[in-house]
Amino acid sequence: MPLLFDMPLDQLPHYQGINPRPADHDDYWARALAEQRSTDPAPEFVPADFQTDFADCTHLYFTGTRGARVHAKLWRPKQSVVKAPLPEGEGFGVRAPAPGPAVLIFHGYTLDSGDWIDKLGYVAQGCTVAYMDVRGQGGRSQDPGGHPGPTLEGHVIRGLDGSPDDLFYRDIYLDTVQLARVVMDLPGVDPDRVSATGASQGGALTFACAALEPRIRRAAPVYPWLSDIKRVFDLRGSTGVTAYDELADWFRRHDPLHAREEEIFTRLGYLDVQFLAPRIRAEVLLVVGLMDDICLPSSQYATYNKITAPKSALHYPDFAHEQLPGHQDAIFRFLTA
Repeated sequence: MPLLFDMPLDQLPHYQGINPRPADHDDYWARALAEQRSTDPAPEFVPADFQTDFADCTHLYFTGTRGARVHAKLWRPKQSVVKAPLPEGEGFGVRAPAPGPAVLIFHGYTLDSGDWIDKLGYVAQGCTVAYMDVRGQGGRSQDPGGHPGPTLEGHVIRGLDGSPDDLFYRDIYLDTVQLARVVMDLPGVDPDRVSATGASQGGALTFACAALEPRIRRAAPVYPWLSDIKRVFDLRGSTGVTAYDELADWFRRHDPLHAREEEIFTRLGYLDVQFLAPRIRAEVLLVVGLMDDICLPSSQYATYNKITAPKSALHYPDFAHEQLPGHQDAIFRFLTA
């Protein structure tokens, strides 16, 4: 099926992307992960006002890089007593139920972790769920950028001038790893059965989390952002795409002749999830709207095509960057299988 603004479906499996890859990409992320590992998460658990008969609902706070206190909503199945035989015929005692799976969820750009009720289906299936608020955006996570409160937008261009270690999304990617490791250490969670999902920005964070925390078991990104950034940026005139308006505005204000274009997109290559994709060991289900004019299908496939782990794609031929009928059901079955 040909796309009016991107490329035919049969070409997508062969597309490799155009954004430049930094020569020291691997060293960059090795250094970043060393910083993450040296950061004590100091998790704090605060009971939420919302509770149910079968789920404990908690605000989780943990420390990320640069001292940010990051918030996630946490849902945990209530633990029931399990009778178990004692050794040598001594009768019966009690034991904790076997550790169960967990699901990490990441939201779209500027949004938040949503309502408590939305994720109870996973809990009813026996899953612990953690839904992270991206620092500085719509939720409760802290952006320690020198003043209280959110920055909300401008995160793609934040840190473009200065050291690449100061790119804002570097710390957001590391927050996903810190969350994964906090959840994997929770009582009642099997660290080998932790999966991740999210849409748009959340899809990019799903890829980043699975790449930087190799124990992630399954990953279900939905039309992921921050993939092949230069292609999406270059086609914005023909597609009307607004995904990188803040980057276009940066060029208009700071580099109107694009003298630094190669340098800027190479720097953004540290964040481009296509270059993290070869690290992924999780089984991947990519969900794509083939009419997506914000996160172009080709840009998503630039990452998908670099994944060497087991993978599959679910295509919605007539849908764009919008609600995709049935995709949450498909992801639920995939992550809880």
